[in-house]
Amino acid sequence: MLRRHHRFFQSLQVVRDALLVGLAFYGAHWLRFSFPDLLPFQEVSPVNETLWVGAALIFVWPVVGWASGLYVSRRTRSIASEVFDCFKVALISFLVIVTFTYFVRDVRFSRGVLVLWSASSFAAVSSVRVASRGFLGILRAHGYNLRHVLVVGTGQLAQRVVHTVGQHQSLGLRVSGIIALDDERERIGEMIDSIPVCGTVGSLSKILSYGTIDQVLVALPIEQLGALKTIMATLSQETVDVRVIPDFYQYMTLCGGVDEFAGLPLINLQATPLVGWNLVIKRLFDISMAALGLMVGAPVLAVIAFVVRLSGRGPVLYSQERVGMDGRTFTMYKFRTMRADAEIDGARMTAPGDPRRTAIGAFLRTLSLDELPQLWNVLRGDMSLVGPRPERPCFIEDFKREIPRYALRHKIKAGMTGWAQVNGMRGNTSIAKRIELDLYYIENWSIFLDLKILIRTVCGGFLSRNAY
Repeated sequence: MLRRHHRFFQSLQVVRDALLVGLAFYGAHWLRFSFPDLLPFQEVSPVNETLWVGAALIFVWPVVGWASGLYVSRRTRSIASEVFDCFKVALISFLVIVTFTYFVRDVRFSRGVLVLWSASSFAAVSSVRVASRGFLGILRAHGYNLRHVLVVGTGQLAQRVVHTVGQHQSLGLRVSGIIALDDERERIGEMIDSIPVCGTVGSLSKILSYGTIDQVLVALPIEQLGALKTIMATLSQETVDVRVIPDFYQYMTLCGGVDEFAGLPLINLQATPLVGWNLVIKRLFDISMAALGLMVGAPVLAVIAFVVRLSGRGPVLYSQERVGMDGRTFTMYKFRTMRADAEIDGARMTAPGDPRRTAIGAFLRTLSLDELPQLWNVLRGDMSLVGPRPERPCFIEDFKREIPRYALRHKIKAGMTGWAQVNGMRGNTSIAKRIELDLYYIENWSIFLDLKILIRTVCGGFLSRNAY
């Protein structure tokens, strides 16, 4: 069984990484002191000091990697997350060794060597790990290096687990059988996605006694979780790995995940990605870009204000109550594009050829120039440059009743432009489709996605056939 050799495989990984770290140190030292014209130096580090630092690095990397969980066998871990884990280990090891050489010895070891070593060790270890995963993926797809799995449950969740495992052959997981609950004996012999229902919970111990199963995946719907106590009482007497797949994914509506509170696991069904440093980065980005936009665009704003003032009676700026983050209302500013008496009969959405628009207002709306005063809203913190477009309170209650998950778009600040807008969802378009795109943006937020949306807005997003 693979679990019997798990420690052996871990030891091989540690030895392999230590060798790569040592080779990276040798290469960094050679590179630093072999090109004096490119990388000038006064003297080469003493041999004994070099050997001590090299030995320390070869020791520190595996220790930091072990403490960081780098050697824990997690077949479902993505390649990207493993590479990032290697980066963290390289960075921490670098900081540890810099601190060590600074405080322990009077002679200051070459920082250039350490910087080169940090980069090369990360590149070497992560590259070999990615190559190893690719090689193992090929082996597993051909039936080698497998972990055999039992799935407990026969409902939709269990069926999804069986199907998902079958779709990811490179993970090396193979479903050997499905276990039904004791009151589902009639299902024994059925096939679920070509996998047989081979027994019930009462026969689990007997099936596991054959020694061919490495892992048990418990996938029960919420209404059957009462059986979990009996199942775990049986599995607690066995040595197999046990994983419980909760039937909560159907309720995860926005940025769901697993968290921890004082040692207690918490399952997040709804959350926002904009917390901590993400929130700080987005706010700093908004402030800097909005301030730059107001300074650079001041002449344009002045010309538009002058033209709007000449277009007829009424204010230059039009203020309107909108709903933003967490459902709080704020005053949003736009250049006035409609007659002063446009809403004398009540609020309603604009439509193609709306007679309430002024001549200059129709032009401003086509180019979205009427939205530029919202840079002030961004600077104040009412809005963000990128996010779901804010709606008026009088429309929101209807939207919330008609469109599932509508309120989730208020988990972040409203934006001047957004993913929905650069995909053509402006004006009198599908609200449901707009919400779908807004939620996609929230779930996949990154500063790079914000930049992409802003670039698309500037390079054509201002022009839209649905802007009226």
